Amino acid sequence: MLYAFSRTRFAWGLLTLTATSLLAAALFFQYVQGLYPCVMCVYQRAALAGVILAGVLGWLAPRNTLVNGLALAGWLAAAVKGFWLAKEHVGYQLNPSPFNQCSSFAEFPGWLALDLWWPALFHPTGDCADASWTWLGFSMPQWLMGIFALLSALAAFFIVVRIINVRREA
Repeated sequence: MLYAFSRTRFAWGLLTLTATSLLAAALFFQYVQGLYPCVMCVYQRAALAGVILAGVLGWLAPRNTLVNGLALAGWLAAAVKGFWLAKEHVGYQLNPSPFNQCSSFAEFPGWLALDLWWPALFHPTGDCADASWTWLGFSMPQWLMGIFALLSALAAFFIVVRIINVRREA
């Protein structure tokens, strides 16, 4: 049942919609609430974009084993990267010092210059140590650590479901 669900457009659409909603929330915080993104925020947005791309890829060919496997691997890789970025960002917030600061400039590779191609989404203007926004006692990167951990766990779970199903069929 879970295997069949993971191979539906609905499942991949749900992932894509969820990650897109999180990115839309980031834009709301930036452009409506005036919380400017730091470089770590921008990198976490890029990780969310990776989850979105994986979701779209899975949605395009949910029954194709190769494409679906690539989408699952991309989802897991982007979510794990997002978790580590959020964890590093939390470190900047919990241990602010002149010796523990993030860069003021995004350092995307030249072949993926997101900050130049799409500055409204990926240009950093904030401070990594700023924790002015909290909800239920947690800062935004702390929430993102939990979100990326959940996304990573779900991707790993569906990969395990796939492996178990393939072994059953063999």
